[in-house]
Parts: sequence; C-alpha cells; structure tokens
Amino acid sequence: MRRFLAVLLLVVGLSKDTLAADPPEAIATGLKAHNRAIHIKDGWIRDPYIVLGPDENYYLTGTTPLPGDPRETEDIYNTGLGPQSIVGWKMRLWCSPDLIHWEYCGEPFTLKDGIWAKVRPERFRTVPESQWRLWAPELHWLGHRWALVHTSPSPVRASNLSLTRRSTIDGPWENPMGEKIGHRHDPSLFRDDDGTWWLIWSATQIAPLKPDFSDFAAEAIRIGPTEGDGRLGTIGHEGCFIKRLGEKYVLFGTGWSTRQPRKGSYNLYYATADHIEGPYSERRFVGRFLGHGTLFQDKDGRWWCTAFYNADVPPLSREEARGKDLSETAQTINPQGVTIVPIVVKIRPDGDVFIRAKDPDYANPGPDELQKFDIWEPEKTTLP
Repeated sequence: MRRFLAVLLLVVGLSKDTLAADPPEAIATGLKAHNRAIHIKDGWIRDPYIVLGPDENYYLTGTTPLPGDPRETEDIYNTGLGPQSIVGWKMRLWCSPDLIHWEYCGEPFTLKDGIWAKVRPERFRTVPESQWRLWAPELHWLGHRWALVHTSPSPVRASNLSLTRRSTIDGPWENPMGEKIGHRHDPSLFRDDDGTWWLIWSATQIAPLKPDFSDFAAEAIRIGPTEGDGRLGTIGHEGCFIKRLGEKYVLFGTGWSTRQPRKGSYNLYYATADHIEGPYSERRFVGRFLGHGTLFQDKDGRWWCTAFYNADVPPLSREEARGKDLSETAQTINPQGVTIVPIVVKIRPDGDVFIRAKDPDYANPGPDELQKFDIWEPEKTTLP
C-alpha cells in the first residue's frame, strides 16, 4: 500500500501528507518501547546526524536543500546526486528536547563561513550558487564549544573543520586548520579517552589532531576490518565514524549490499579493535537500510541509529522488502525524512561488542548481501 501511495503522490504531488512523520503519541510510545523504527521528522534529507548537546537538547542536521526550495515537496525522490541535485550549501539545524517536537534553528553555517571562501574566492564568484553543495555535516561538542565537519564537491572540492567561538551553535566561525584540512570525504571526529581528537574520513583514513585543531599531529594511516586471509579490508566506501564502547574501538562504515554503486540496500557495518590504529576484527553487520546513519544514545541511555531514504525508486513496503533480492537498483523501506531505528549494544563476556538493529526489518541482510553474516532474531535474547 505504501508503495502505491508513494507512486500516486509522485503523480499528483501530495507528498506532505503521505510522508508526514509519525504522530507525536506514536513517537512517544515507540521511544519507550525501543523495538521498532520510528519516523520522527519529514522533509528532504540525507545523512541525518543527531547529537545530544550539553543543554539536554537533541540537534539534527544533515545534507539538505536550501530553505524554501519547492523541490523538497515536489521532487521528494530526488537522489541528491548529479546536475539536478536538490542539495544546497547551508547547514540547516533543528533542535528538540524529546525527539518528538522539532524546532527549526536556522542555518548557522554556510560554505561562506568555511576556509575556502577566503582562500579560493574566485571559485565562489564564478561558480553559480545553484551548484554549491554542502554534504554530510556533523556537530561535535568539544567541552566548551562546537566543532563542525563536512565535505563539499563544489564550488571547491574540499572540506571544512570549523569551530564556534562560544558554547552555542552559531557564528562567527573559526577555521584553525586553514587549507590543511584539504578534501576529506565524509569527515568525522572522535575523542579518545586521553583527550586526543582524531579525524576520520573516506573508508578509512584516520589521523590525530593537535590540541588547538591547527594541524594534524601525525601522518594519516589506513584502518579497516581484517579479511579472511588476514589482509586489511574495507568497511565500506563512505560514512565512517568511530565510537568507544566498553574497552573496544568500534569502526562503523557504509556500503551497498552488493558492493556495486547504487545496487541493493544501503547498509551499515562495523568492526572492533583494542587500539584505534587496529588491527580490527572482521566486518560485521549493523543493519539493513541504515547506511550513513548516526548512532546516538537518548537521555535514557538507549541506542538509536538514524536512517533516511536513499534509493532510485519509491520506498518499498516492509512486506515487499522482506526476503527480496534488491540488487536490480538502489532500494529502501525508509520514507523521505528522518527515521530512527533501535539498536542493541552489548558487551560480550570476552569484552568484544555486539551491535545490531532491533527492528526485524532492519536486523538482517537480504539475499542480495554479498558478504555472509550471522542471522539474529531480535525477539530472542541469545546473541549469535
């Protein structure tokens, strides 16, 4: 039924009503139950990123259109790729005290606030604004102010690492690394237990930063899961980040189930290590349709992962996707907007970490998954 409605609204343009977020009461119930995916916000977005701030508000950002772009409702299945991309050049921000009610907080950062507008002004003059793109912004609390990282293909193919001057997410912004930030695809930040901040990018390069964020403190190294033959493998191709869970470093990364671009489902994977530099375990499965999601904890300590629409056809219903080979093209069950999916994070007796989506329609790979993984039934307490 959902697929029929999705196709219908493409024809008649009734996107808002059909793809609206779940009702507040349903979201509240779902948050408490922590067993099924919840559609918490509508609107065109990719790479949704949620972080709980020091003021006890959740902050949401991601790859978004410019405010007021009519295509947000008229062209909801725009992939965000290619010359007709809907992606804009401003970081849009929403805040919420409860993951239910979201307030729009404006556009506190744009490409004009980054280093490249200052050192490559000719590109900003000659490339039309309609071709500027700000991709995959992330916000990280440094203890006294915020850091923002993102990537951009245009007007300069580069990234920014920008810092606020105070504890609120607004300008003016500082760019302490200057041009040294270069181009880092899907950059992320991780703070180690000793206080060192690391930059993570691509799939996967990491390097420690100097305390003042003015430069790298050491050369970058490549990390990834261990293949069956002991060689260094790849966690995916983008959307990588690191978390410290128990005594383990956990590397997350995104890839297509078929390992072919835009074929199959867009999934999230992980690997664990005793040291940030590795060696890491074999690649493991977090969840189907969770590619480039954010793992975050709510105020009650429950783990969630953000999810979004990333496909070349309207979303499938849950029933359609179950057991279906999706390798023909890019496909998903996620509606346009922000979905959050409950995650189980367990420390095993040996100290290793088990991470998996709890919703059965996200918990296991489909038949198009190239790598073979253990199957887990979320309703059972036994871990594979």
